[in-house]
Amino acid sequence: MSDHLYSVQLYTLRDGITSDLAGTLKRVASMGFENVELWRFEQYRDDYRRALAETRLRPLSAHASLVDGNASAAVRAAAELGIGTLIEPHIIARRWTTRADIEAAAASLNAVARLARDEGVTIGYHNHDHEVRHDFEGRTGLEIFADALDDDVVLELDTFWAEVGGASAVELISRLGARVRFLHVKDGPYTKTLAEQQPVGQGAMPVTDILRAAPEAVRVVELDDYAGDVFAAVQQSLRHLLEVDR
Repeated sequence: MSDHLYSVQLYTLRDGITSDLAGTLKRVASMGFENVELWRFEQYRDDYRRALAETRLRPLSAHASLVDGNASAAVRAAAELGIGTLIEPHIIARRWTTRADIEAAAASLNAVARLARDEGVTIGYHNHDHEVRHDFEGRTGLEIFADALDDDVVLELDTFWAEVGGASAVELISRLGARVRFLHVKDGPYTKTLAEQQPVGQGAMPVTDILRAAPEAVRVVELDDYAGDVFAAVQQSLRHLLEVDR
């Protein structure tokens, strides 16, 4: 392994998590991963606790509905499982069309961050495509959002959705700077047809340039959907990331 941190968003392996969580995490560990990004950790809290202990996988991050969900409960559960960064995966598109709405959304996430600090949990945000589609005098909504966040709130840049939304992921990384602590690295054609996504390195995304633009960010493998063997796709993705980062 290189000095970089690699993880996998377990939503990618959701069928396996639902049917055999412990077995799925063992397969993830056997691939060479040392870290995971948890999916539905509140629902499967006890199963995750046991499987993480058995595999020694580290829950660097996890997704949970924070702005429109029960943030207090999610933060408590994250702290109990040792999740370092708890990430809001989606704030609805209609809140990204005006500067005032974007700044209000940031204020809502800042409020979650304030209650999470006492639990030792960092709060973050993960984008889709709608956060970058509107132009605000040459800047994306995601950049307006970042400006309004408290200093300790981080970003997980979904590089695929940034590109599909019309923004250069490399340029976004440059402008957002050190706030980008995690990258969702996924590949495929420039389309919203999820099943057309591919293992990292087999699609149209500028993966090499993206990784080089964010050398300190955690690389998180994710496929929203895949037409083939998703475990094989995750393994191929990790191998490609290791090759590029070598």
